[in-house]
Amino acid sequence: MTEPELDIKTRILLAAKKLFAQQGYDGTSVRQICDEAGANVSLVSYHFGGKEKVFEAIFEHFFPGHMLNDLAAESMSPVEGITKIVGEVVKFTMNDWEMSDIVQLEITLNTHRTATVFRFLDPVWTKVKDLLQEGKDQGIFQIDSVSYAMLQVMGVALAHKRAKNSRFTFNYEDMDTDQLAEQTIEFVLRGLGVNRHE
Repeated sequence: MTEPELDIKTRILLAAKKLFAQQGYDGTSVRQICDEAGANVSLVSYHFGGKEKVFEAIFEHFFPGHMLNDLAAESMSPVEGITKIVGEVVKFTMNDWEMSDIVQLEITLNTHRTATVFRFLDPVWTKVKDLLQEGKDQGIFQIDSVSYAMLQVMGVALAHKRAKNSRFTFNYEDMDTDQLAEQTIEFVLRGLGVNRHE
């Protein structure tokens, strides 16, 4: 489906997602969103009730919350859980740069919108923390501190986002998302003291 064929609400959301990722929420006006979407300025208020509601609607429509929340609710072993969640986090951040850039920017700026972001993120990272604790209690994960392990898992799962803007050369166009996810999972599990190939 080409963009002109999309309904106006979807076009507004796609435009806002693109601009929020590029310019930030505060750097983007409703007029810019509507110009990008090819929409009348009044339609943002009519369909969403303002720019703040557009921000929330972007998360409701584009954040893979249902899939990640399903993972968070699933009963799985610590190794299986960490494997699935880390893999999906890497795939999400690689497949939707705009959405993951918005998440990163809002967390960094720590605005009142950050609460919206955490409403979507918290179930996933709470599940990771629970899985780390369970794995530690069962002697599966060789870690001293769940908090430190959590910090390392999050850091590794999101490292490629920070590397994108580093001074080192990373060619993301040639990078295979599934391979990156698999290598990240392997690195995390080895860090937790698990060798899946033994």
